Amino acid sequence: MSRAEATKARILQAATEEFAAYGIAGARVDRIAKAASANKNLIYVYFCNKDGLFDAVFDAHVGRGLDMVPFTPDDLPDYAGRLFDFYQKHPEVLRLATWHRLERGTAVERDPAVAEPTRNNKLASLEAVRKDQVGTSGFAPATLLTLVLAIASAWSPTNAASMPATTLLTSDPAECRSAIVEAVRRIL
Repeated sequence: MSRAEATKARILQAATEEFAAYGIAGARVDRIAKAASANKNLIYVYFCNKDGLFDAVFDAHVGRGLDMVPFTPDDLPDYAGRLFDFYQKHPEVLRLATWHRLERGTAVERDPAVAEPTRNNKLASLEAVRKDQVGTSGFAPATLLTLVLAIASAWSPTNAASMPATTLLTSDPAECRSAIVEAVRRIL
């Protein structure tokens, strides 16, 4: 790895932590540069501006998450469980997605979880499975996908609905995962 690549990697790591904690508006380029042990001007050279840096961080982490958790329309309970596992190991992904939705609500097309063609591919896969299976839930594919994604992230620290009430019910990740898988199974 070249020196420039190493510096860029440090900047991306520092920016990931900064954006996950503070969002786009609250993040400070000065703090990112200091945490990355990099010259602030290099951030502008590599990423043009703070928004460009956020986009690079978002694409790297959320896109990576989509690649690491393949969509399995024929086994949605397992998919939900694997999403939960990924979110537990990488809480920054949901935080970044949450900040993206909050601060860029009109830029939904940039969110790889819901962007074309990813979303349409998932919906088409769900529709195909639904046609092949007897006794499916009857939910439209878009509704079903929304429910699965919401259930998989139910115990996420970024899910305000889950804090603090549900954490009092259980904080055992295995129990939470089991509940998620069973909930999706019952929906189906």
